[in-house]
Amino acid sequence: MRLQFFVVPVALLLATAGTATAQDVRYNFDKQANFGTFKTYKWVALKGAAPLSDLVDRQVKSTVDAELAKKGLAKSTTETADLYIGYQAAVDQEKQYTSYDTGWGYGPGWYGGGWYGGGGGITTGQTSTIYVGQIALDMYASSPQQLVWRGVMSKTIDAKAKPEKQQKNLEKAVAKLLKNYPPVAKK
Repeated sequence: MRLQFFVVPVALLLATAGTATAQDVRYNFDKQANFGTFKTYKWVALKGAAPLSDLVDRQVKSTVDAELAKKGLAKSTTETADLYIGYQAAVDQEKQYTSYDTGWGYGPGWYGGGWYGGGGGITTGQTSTIYVGQIALDMYASSPQQLVWRGVMSKTIDAKAKPEKQQKNLEKAVAKLLKNYPPVAKK
């Protein structure tokens, strides 16, 4: 079952759970694009993307802004820029099943020189709901207007994490996502 809701802050999307898996980051890019010519960017709303709360939107954008500044890109204050950047966010709900085997129980077994009732085991299980957050970041060249870079990050989230931990994990995820920007085309 796929649920999309945006009441949960996007910062939660990347909060660390005690048994959570590592962040999954994927990216793709236009191998013909000259990323060396991109110096400025401007945020745009992506068509069809569900809006987030104003607070969460500012957190995501400021985290991406900080990372792009490290890459030498400047946020444009005018209507034009070399790149137009937008993002989409979602939270999916998945079921996780955990089983436990005691290793002890009644059943056939071998003891010493004879046969007796022992061995086997009891298996019990438990299901739980886990939340997986995902953010997709798109970069479009202003001329020609086409997608030149797309990165997607996903992570199991911990809805009980404190805001400081959520922000720290968002920063780590964005740094990991933009680690491969600008991409290096292999020749």
